[in-house]
Amino acid sequence: MITTLGRRPRTPAASSVAGMEEQHGPGWWRYGPPWWHRTDGDPESRDRAARWPWLSTALITAVVLAGSSFAAHAQPHREAPDLAGRVLLVAASVALLWRRRHPVAVAFATSVVTLAYLAAGYPYGPVFLTVAVGCFSAVVAGHRRAAWVALGLLWAGHLLIALWLYRYLPPTGDSGASAGQEIVAATWVAAVVAVAELARVRREQWARERADRARAAQRRADEERLRIARELHDVLAHSISVINVQASMGLALLDKDPEQARTALTTIRVASKEALGEVRQVLDTLRAPGAAPRAPAPGLDRLPELVEQAAAAGLTVEVTGEPPSLPPGADLAAFRILQEALTNVVRHSGSRHARVRFEQGADELRLTVDDDGPATGADAGGTGNGLAGMRERAAALGGTIEAGPRGDGGFRVLAVLPARTREAR
Repeated sequence: MITTLGRRPRTPAASSVAGMEEQHGPGWWRYGPPWWHRTDGDPESRDRAARWPWLSTALITAVVLAGSSFAAHAQPHREAPDLAGRVLLVAASVALLWRRRHPVAVAFATSVVTLAYLAAGYPYGPVFLTVAVGCFSAVVAGHRRAAWVALGLLWAGHLLIALWLYRYLPPTGDSGASAGQEIVAATWVAAVVAVAELARVRREQWARERADRARAAQRRADEERLRIARELHDVLAHSISVINVQASMGLALLDKDPEQARTALTTIRVASKEALGEVRQVLDTLRAPGAAPRAPAPGLDRLPELVEQAAAAGLTVEVTGEPPSLPPGADLAAFRILQEALTNVVRHSGSRHARVRFEQGADELRLTVDDDGPATGADAGGTGNGLAGMRERAAALGGTIEAGPRGDGGFRVLAVLPARTREAR
């Protein structure tokens, strides 16, 4: 019997609904009819626009209808909302269903319907709420000018009705509006614009902050990916170079000197084991983010081991000066730079002798690696990953790398690294 863990079996009804959603998209009762969905804009905007504001629109409609009935009792000189008036109120409110998809059209529609409602002599009241919500949505969506024009159209139309057309419009015997009432109306329009603009500015600020956080996260991910690639390159290039040299030596001496061939194979085993350990350490940091590494990062204290590996590859290394004690980051960078420089001598130089010199000043370490050449195979001047990785390691600490051929046919790598961390400075 096969049991699937972590997943509850679907009931027939649930399977049917899920099948319909997979075939035709999310249910219309949540996101509206599928043929009304818009696909332009970013995914977040599409998802937001796909959600129909049923609940808020129903609440606004109820408030507008109930509030207008109460307003009619407080304004006996105006016409009480009849069937036509209630149709206008519902039309202005229902138009808000489209405010996420067509904010400009909704802003003008609510303004025009509200103006028609007032021109018919119905009482003032919460009908203005529909205009405020419609224009607010348009401003937040970025259609500022259209929202201002819609509000200006409503205010100008109201001004025209209140100061002149009221004589010819219902209710009979209505009087014109005073200057104070018009100032209140203008203040209301300005308040709607101000609140909408404030919301728009805040929304744009949130969007910028979100984008900045996304860019910062991407930059950190890129830097971490580059660090891991550099680390793997340094580990594998050095170890595989040693293995390649020893394998070639073992094949050449397999029949003539089996004992020396055995030594070469032993060196291959040690080098491959060490490379596997370092690669595993790098991969462990990927599998367990934030976990402490199981082994300390290599540093210049492993210089004797590095010299032995180079000797196993047939390269004699002469060291001048004492490896200094450096902070962990600089210590790792110095070790990897030295490792890569010796690997390049093995791979690209005809010389079997390299000279390493440490010169420590008050604030910096000068690490020099020389060989007598001549260059073989690929250009020792290096446009490959090795020298690029060394430069990146040095630059990350505020140091420099100079690498190039010498006048006598040899090649030199000079690394200048800070002897103290930036925090210590």
